[in-house]
Amino acid sequence: MIDNLEYNTERTKLIIPEYGRHIHKMIDHALSCENKNERNKIAKAIIGVMGNLNPHLRDVPDFQHKLWDQLFIMSDFTLNVDSPYPKPIKEVFSQRPDKLNYPQNFPKYRFYGNNIKRMIDVAIGWENDDMKKQLVYVIANHMKKCFLNWNKDTVEDDVILSHLDELSKGKLKLDPSLKPLSESQNLIKLTNKKFVKNNSKNKKPFRSFKKRNNN
Repeated sequence: MIDNLEYNTERTKLIIPEYGRHIHKMIDHALSCENKNERNKIAKAIIGVMGNLNPHLRDVPDFQHKLWDQLFIMSDFTLNVDSPYPKPIKEVFSQRPDKLNYPQNFPKYRFYGNNIKRMIDVAIGWENDDMKKQLVYVIANHMKKCFLNWNKDTVEDDVILSHLDELSKGKLKLDPSLKPLSESQNLIKLTNKKFVKNNSKNKKPFRSFKKRNNN
């Protein structure tokens, strides 16, 4: 009996392993059927079984369409049956997606995040008025807070302003008539206060756990 054992390494590779080998064998049976009417019946039966294996997806839009696409994919696009949906094209599925470009243009300033760069780009397009001056001040202040989140010590305003100049390619300058940027210690306290507030829900479970351990 040991000689009759069949190892997975010796079996045909499953195209969609999540459905298991039995579904793939059912599809192989459909492929071997010469009568198209019988193939159509078998295909519908397979779709029914596939749907029962994924009951949590029944409310997903185009659920049946997805099942039919997967049926053709598992048959290596060779199953000739009547589908209620357009048949998927093998060449389309074999195409590789375009490579995504990393959105951060300044990797050495990753601690600022992409939103800061977007805010800077928006501010550059604004007219030179009081609103723009205030926006540049807000951006610089937020940059300082981001810097302190990355390095919780202190930072001189000149460093932030030089980074602002570099990220904006010299198009944004902080108006000297405005008040200085917020003090580092105040920004750190503000960040810590927000952190404590966001994690306050975890205090009670921790205390109860500690209390149980002491008992």
